[in-house]
Amino acid sequence: MAELTHLNEASVVHNLHMRYQADLIYTYSGLFLVTVNPYCPLPIYGRDYVNMYKGRSREDTKPHIFAMADEAFRNLVDEGTNQSILVTGESGAGKTENTKKVIQYLAAVATSDTPRAKNTTRQPSNLSEQILRANPILEAFGNAQTVRNNNSSRFGKFIRIAFTRAGQIAGAFIDWYLLEKSRVVRLNSQERSYHIFYQLLAGVDDAARGEFLLEGMELEDFEYTRQGNDVISGVSDKDEWNYLLEAFHIMGFDDKDQKSILQTVAAILHLGNITVAKESMRADQASLAANAMESVEKFCRLVGIPVEPFVEGLLHPRVKAGREWVKKVQTPEQVRLAIDALAKGIYERGFGNLVDRINKQLDRSGSGMDDTYFIGVLDIAGFEIFEENSFEQLCINYTNEKLQQFFNHHMFVLEQEEYAREQIEWKFIDFGKDLQPTIELIEVTNPIGIFSCLDEDSVMPKATDKSFTEKLNFLWDRKSSKYRRSLLKQGFTLTHYAADVEYSTEGWLEKNKDPMNDNVTRLLAASTNKHVSHLFADCQDNDEDTGATRNRVKRGSSEQLRRGTRRTCQR
Repeated sequence: MAELTHLNEASVVHNLHMRYQADLIYTYSGLFLVTVNPYCPLPIYGRDYVNMYKGRSREDTKPHIFAMADEAFRNLVDEGTNQSILVTGESGAGKTENTKKVIQYLAAVATSDTPRAKNTTRQPSNLSEQILRANPILEAFGNAQTVRNNNSSRFGKFIRIAFTRAGQIAGAFIDWYLLEKSRVVRLNSQERSYHIFYQLLAGVDDAARGEFLLEGMELEDFEYTRQGNDVISGVSDKDEWNYLLEAFHIMGFDDKDQKSILQTVAAILHLGNITVAKESMRADQASLAANAMESVEKFCRLVGIPVEPFVEGLLHPRVKAGREWVKKVQTPEQVRLAIDALAKGIYERGFGNLVDRINKQLDRSGSGMDDTYFIGVLDIAGFEIFEENSFEQLCINYTNEKLQQFFNHHMFVLEQEEYAREQIEWKFIDFGKDLQPTIELIEVTNPIGIFSCLDEDSVMPKATDKSFTEKLNFLWDRKSSKYRRSLLKQGFTLTHYAADVEYSTEGWLEKNKDPMNDNVTRLLAASTNKHVSHLFADCQDNDEDTGATRNRVKRGSSEQLRRGTRRTCQR
């Protein structure tokens, strides 16, 4: 496109449209590759296409994601320099699919016959195949249907594929960032929760259904799955389940590993079905509804904890008042929030543990191989604008804003500095001038930005979503061209690089804190289920006689996001 006679927005759009009509979804724009999602399978990723692009320059072939992957691989092998491929775009643009094609190509052109590490009990397996099969596992637990995308990544991942100096695949490692926990408990009516819930209920056999206490239960029987869509058009959850089990097997997960992972998924479904009511009409004190005990017993059985302390911990948690421990009465709303926070916490910890297990399987350190180099591929949730945008959308859009700035800096600013060093006549263009004000508005600490304000109010006892919004309006309305107060009861509008987005701040303080009930997490840490106790090992009670707990201070979600974004941009 850089060679078009008339280079403007209209000519670029026309060129992309004409190529799209001819099933030519890839187009070069200088150093970049532009892709348009065809929303249908195309026969352009087979072995014949791999051979077509292997070892050939871009000038000798048609635009393709394989050409970009091959260029990165050749640069790595020939120059010994680590490479990264940044895949950007709005939600539904095809980032995840193109990430998979990059990995597919690298696995096909690079050999992986490295020796198995010493002192390991792992079964020999083809490393390239394992890297490929990590994707369906991650997608089952980390992807979901949204209004824009049937297979939307609801977390960010940076996949580093390690190579020896000779170009052999030596291993892989996956970094992940900020899983969208809220999707576990709350859904848009036109969306779904994570694929694994639907795959489990559609595909599990009768024997396992009994082990997971799911006999006679379907999607509509669970609070966490009946809120949204049941199925995805053209997708069989049962087939996806079978594909997941095959991927588990190839990744080296034995039956016991699979059962422990899936047991927690089933437990979350039962946890969501625990209903809470008022103890009496006069008092706003919580008690379990008449039909709740069956779900309580199923949850406790699956996670390996006793029923009575669990119920007591939910309804009357012990808290420290001065030097003494007292039981605190909870309202139905407080108990419901505690149940949802627990479900999100179990899922997030389980997801992190799953990624750790995958990384352990893909690690080939200690095998006597050469020093490794890597090709990194970044796949994050794309820029989002929905009818209602909340804390999750701000986190996603902030990350995309940072990456766009990183992209502009490295591809335009540094390139223009090179022009200046070579004394090429050139009028400097500031491609990043519109991004920094929005980024600072979100992340700056002095004056206080959105995230800092949120973290500050999250520890203030009397702060509310309304007071948080009013503080933001006082700090930034009419003082920043990128911020304006919203017409919503609680919210604001930000100007991003892609569009203006109106955010609703309802529930933000709770989402940022997401506090789990310490009384219950201590029970989970002492669970008879080894997998569950491992997930909550940091919540162990150090002094059971006095009831004293460890001082566990959890960073807010916004702080975790800032650290993760900085870590990615520094790689």
